[in-house]
Amino acid sequence: MDTLFEEIGKIGVVPVVKIDDPKKAVPLAAALAAGGIPCAEITFRTDAGEESIRRIHQEMPDVLLGAGTVLTKSQVDKAVSAGARFIVSPGFNPKIVAYCAEKGVPIVPGCANPSDIEQALEAGLNVVKFFPAEQAGGLDYIKAISAPYSGLKFMPTGGISAANIAKYTAFDKILACGGSWMVSPELINNDAFDDISALCRQALFSMLGFSLAHIGINSGSEAEALKNAQLFETLFGFGLRATSKSFFAGDSIEVMNKKGPGTQGHIGIGTWSVPKAAAYLERRGIALDPASAQYDPNGNLQFIYLKDEILQFAVHLSKRK
Repeated sequence: MDTLFEEIGKIGVVPVVKIDDPKKAVPLAAALAAGGIPCAEITFRTDAGEESIRRIHQEMPDVLLGAGTVLTKSQVDKAVSAGARFIVSPGFNPKIVAYCAEKGVPIVPGCANPSDIEQALEAGLNVVKFFPAEQAGGLDYIKAISAPYSGLKFMPTGGISAANIAKYTAFDKILACGGSWMVSPELINNDAFDDISALCRQALFSMLGFSLAHIGINSGSEAEALKNAQLFETLFGFGLRATSKSFFAGDSIEVMNKKGPGTQGHIGIGTWSVPKAAAYLERRGIALDPASAQYDPNGNLQFIYLKDEILQFAVHLSKRK
């Protein structure tokens, strides 16, 4: 997949911005980045779109910028000249798609049915927008129509919110979700940039869905591990379950038969998307251990350890079920 789309996929959320005043563009971009989402689709629904892209590109080049609601070749040219790295259109317009291909500009056209999708594939695209997502059938519909198209990724937009973003991004054919709830025109016009950052963080953590999967405790032998796991069972009524390398007391306490990763043991953190969670941690400056990575048969990252311990515990990410 194109490097640009890999970047978008790692972020996972694309704020869709309708902006009326270009002077607010840079503070908005700063608020997005502060909220953990250094990305925006600036729409051409207003005359301020082009200039807003230009100002963000000049002053905050690390923010990944796209231009949305692009309907004409002229708008493609204006967007790219201003600094947009990708184009988004509400529907599939063969002329606009061909023009972007001619210019070498990535485009994500709106596709809401198999006929649209097959036009996109014929044009050499492997990422499409699904719009309006909730109104057009939501995730169940995406799962149904995506089955014949193994290499295709979707960017659903329309009706996405903090309440439902996780169910979308947990599906491995969803590259990222577009949404405007964290960047409403009212928030932007009222200079509520702290609120925008807070909503971005909420969206990010809703998408990632971090949770405590289990705590692994190192022990010196299988007998010691069994004894300690049985203590949890006796005192608290936790069910006992043996594995090849440990005993589980309930679902959240794992007592290892011998010393495993971590000085004291390990902590498993569940997430709806290990690749997106790993990318988020790397943006926070947290190093990961690539040697510990595990993948599913489709090549999707399912498990990885952080490089450094936290409070003498190794920490790993794993896919929530």
